[in-house]
Amino acid sequence: MKKMLDFLKSVRSEWFKIVWPSRDSVIRATIMILVFSGLAALFFFVVDSILNAIVGWVF
Repeated sequence: MKKMLDFLKSVRSEWFKIVWPSRDSVIRATIMILVFSGLAALFFFVVDSILNAIVGWVF
């Protein structure tokens, strides 16, 4: 029982050490993720279309 209480105390003390990101940095990171995800989707769409055209031309 003492180990569990010690564990919970240490969890509580670590909880207060967390540094949460600011709203601006979260918004910037979200926009960057959306932009790069869109670019990756576009890249894979183009590559897939090219490969599909090559395979369709060969067969």
